[in-house]
Amino acid sequence: MGGHLRHDPALDRWAAMRENVYQHFKFTRTATRQVVALGLLFPLTIYAVSAVYDNKYDWAGKLKGSSLLRNPPAPAPAQDDE
Repeated sequence: MGGHLRHDPALDRWAAMRENVYQHFKFTRTATRQVVALGLLFPLTIYAVSAVYDNKYDWAGKLKGSSLLRNPPAPAPAQDDE
C-alpha cells in the first residue's frame, strides 16, 4: 500500500514559472494587443452599446401588444381608397 508518487521536475519548473510570472513579464507585440483589446476596446464596446440603448426601451407597465419603445413612432395615417 505504500505506493510512491514519481516526482517530475518539469512540473516544479512550471509551477515556479507560474508563481513568478510577474518577475519575468515583458510587453511583447502580442501582449500589448491583448491588453489593448481587453483593457480598452472591450469596455468601450460595452459602453457604446449601453449608450445607444439607454432610455430606448421602457419595460414598466406595458400591456400585451403595446410597444416597448419609450417613444414609439407615430402610427401611419389611414389612407382612403377613393
